[in-house]
Amino acid sequence: MKFTRVGASVAMAAIAALTLAACASNEPTAAEPGTAVEGAGSLTGTLAASGASSQGTAQTSWIAGFAAVEPGIQINYAGGGSGAGRTDFTNGTSAFIGSDRAFKMEEIEAGGFGNCVDGTDLVEIPAYISPIAVAFNVEGVDTLNLDPATLAKIFKGEITNWNAPEIAALNAGVTFPDLAITPVHRSDTSGTTGNFTSYLVEAAPDVWTFEDSDDWPIEGGEGAQETPGVQQALTSGNGTIGYLDASAAGDLSTAAIQTGSEFVELSPEAAAAVVDNSTLEEGRAATDLSFELDRSAEGVYPIVLVSYLIGCAEYTDPAVGANVKAYFDYVISPEAQDAAAENAGSAPISDDLRTQAQAAVDAIK
Repeated sequence: MKFTRVGASVAMAAIAALTLAACASNEPTAAEPGTAVEGAGSLTGTLAASGASSQGTAQTSWIAGFAAVEPGIQINYAGGGSGAGRTDFTNGTSAFIGSDRAFKMEEIEAGGFGNCVDGTDLVEIPAYISPIAVAFNVEGVDTLNLDPATLAKIFKGEITNWNAPEIAALNAGVTFPDLAITPVHRSDTSGTTGNFTSYLVEAAPDVWTFEDSDDWPIEGGEGAQETPGVQQALTSGNGTIGYLDASAAGDLSTAAIQTGSEFVELSPEAAAAVVDNSTLEEGRAATDLSFELDRSAEGVYPIVLVSYLIGCAEYTDPAVGANVKAYFDYVISPEAQDAAAENAGSAPISDDLRTQAQAAVDAIK
């Protein structure tokens, strides 16, 4: 299966230095959740942000749309990966971040977030929902079915050749070459890795005996920096297979993953179905919308990325808080979510999730 995303290559190339002006109303009155308010445009300032490179295409789209509403705010979103973003948010370098996982409870309890008033809650909103593609580049092969155990064995290094009997058994009628498999993983701390390994832990526990981790847990394979690095490694090597946000899969072929009795091809709708079947984690603040994902339902695409916008409920600088609030308000709007869907292939958040997210955004000050 070929998976193409409009504008993905441009956004991935630009993610390290993405700077656009943007703005939205700080105090929406009598407006629908997430909609721009007439007369907006009074805010000014610069917001430094960083984090998930998976959000690169979406951030490009959101910042461009925001600029049309609030030209007085300049947003500088540098990628760097989710782990780097969380570090930046903790030390106060970034006013808000994108992260492919929420902060863990022990990280929140440790506190010390640089731009936040001590003791304030975090605002964590799942603003970007997307499949994680298992993309491959094998000359002469365009389709690939994988079950969880076979996928885990490939990335663990137990299946090392494309003509292995385990792969052939899942792909009747497909001729695989006698070619070494080169599994590609993220070399940086990455929430995409965390989501991918979480899936392997849950779906193939007898094979994948490691804990889920934002850092790749084993030696071997080929490491690549951030989403663009994985994209480049996959594109340039025959026999490669790797995981990356679907928006960056481009013209690479992608595997269908077995869930229940079906092999499910990736799609925004199949990924969104995972979130629809999931619940919020218990014990978190009302502004902290961190989900426990249920990947087991029949017909869903199980390897899904729920990527968060993260900020403070109360900022030490109220002006920064007002600007972050305005941007988050825009990002969860139907227009912004639809723009990300068009450009990045993500799944727009549901109306129910938007209502929850709006309550969290409204609490920012």
